[in-house]
Amino acid sequence: MENIVEQRVCLKFCVSNDISCGESLKMLRNTYGEWCISKTRAYEWYKAFKEGREVVVDLPRSGRPSTATTKENIDKIKKLVLENRRMSLRELASEVNISFKSVHNILIHILGMKRVAARLVPKELNFVQRAQRKHVAEDLVSRASTDPTFMKRIITGDETWVYEYDMQTSQQSSEWRLENEPKPKKPRQSRSKIKVMLTVFLTTVVWFIPNSFQREKQ
Repeated sequence: MENIVEQRVCLKFCVSNDISCGESLKMLRNTYGEWCISKTRAYEWYKAFKEGREVVVDLPRSGRPSTATTKENIDKIKKLVLENRRMSLRELASEVNISFKSVHNILIHILGMKRVAARLVPKELNFVQRAQRKHVAEDLVSRASTDPTFMKRIITGDETWVYEYDMQTSQQSSEWRLENEPKPKKPRQSRSKIKVMLTVFLTTVVWFIPNSFQREKQ
């Protein structure tokens, strides 16, 4: 918490010297790194100081004071989330032994994190699959060099992995991410033990399927 108060003091100093909020936030990130307050909180405090606020600490509020948002609990939750970004709020609350709402407050308002769904990509290839693609491409280039009409006969072509099942949906694979972190990626088909590579080309003469339905066991 002392770290957060220091950052508010820095923002107040920037306001006094007519430094823009964007530039102030950039300096905070360079100084505090991963412990920097979120963009939303920085703009809120910058606006408050610009409107004349002098106090850099939170003002007393009605109700019981929170004893859960301590630096120790913040550090524990951050460590747990970075080790497993798919942990739910209830799992984190159980691990740290604090309330569900306190975990939500630490993640959203203090750490500036949010739950984001994985960004779907067409496919995700391993080293062997990339090497195989390179081999096929070199083979096509070799054929085209020996037969000038080979490439001209191909109208279109495509390939896809056919999986036995898809283990997780995009929402199930969502993860906790900081505001400046990129979204996680998830291939449209999750890897299964057996899959089939389907390759199809359309030529001016006939359909043909080279190496069709080759089963690959992982």
